Amino acid sequence: MSSFFSNKKLIVLLVSIIILVGLIGYSMRDREAVSGPEQVIRDSVAWVQTAFMKPAYMIAGFFENVQDMRQVYEENKLLKARLDEYAQISIERNTLRNENETLKDMLELEESLDDYLIRSAVVIHRNPDRWTEFIGLNKGSEHGIEANMGVIDSTGGLIGKVQQVSEFSSRVQLLSDNDRTNRVSAMISSDQTINGFIEGYDEDRGLLIMRKIDLEAEIEEEEMVTTTGKGGVYPSGLLIGEVVSVEPDEYGLTQNAYIKPTADFYSLDYVYVVERTSRTLDPELLEEENE
Repeated sequence: MSSFFSNKKLIVLLVSIIILVGLIGYSMRDREAVSGPEQVIRDSVAWVQTAFMKPAYMIAGFFENVQDMRQVYEENKLLKARLDEYAQISIERNTLRNENETLKDMLELEESLDDYLIRSAVVIHRNPDRWTEFIGLNKGSEHGIEANMGVIDSTGGLIGKVQQVSEFSSRVQLLSDNDRTNRVSAMISSDQTINGFIEGYDEDRGLLIMRKIDLEAEIEEEEMVTTTGKGGVYPSGLLIGEVVSVEPDEYGLTQNAYIKPTADFYSLDYVYVVERTSRTLDPELLEEENE
């Protein structure tokens, strides 16, 4: 009797396996319609997945929102700090401006060396053989351009001066032109005023050379160099560049500073012509001085 039941269980197991394999084969064949049992199973599984995924997504979204809120909070703190800093700078600037105007009124000053007007211009000509020497502009005497007006690029860096002017165009001599007469009266912004002249350009290193600096002057790297306004061409305060290195001149009497230009002499498209509005020394007096 027990042998019959054992064989019966074996037969049931085998039949079940055969039916299962048949169902698997039936479900794996290519067909468009889905059987009823498969549809029930798929729907049940989808419902369970949906039931578990919604809370999971909600929890994950909650933590993401908390993280986003924390990040926004930190950014908000940083922006507030920057805003406070900007407000403080604005207050200091306005205070200094008011003090400057008051001092001018007290001294009855009608002009200063940093007074100037600017006119925009477009670079329309550049000779490949004299790339670092000259550029041509689309503005001339008809637009108020005159010889010896300074020229700056869009970043405010000094690039040179107007050398020749026609009615509707002009030619600008760049600071990178190594002509010996091409010089700029400059100063280094330090604890004390350090004066010198921009004379020459190191083409290999792409650096301007500031000469005739007092041998005892202490100069540090990254100090800014600007125009003094005393050369009769440029107003004061125009950016020239920053100090890269300093070394004694060939005679050991003065120092030479190598300056990284603020302007990019190799890529000039739009510029500003600077008209100095403060007075300059009478040309006749300059001739007497040269004599």
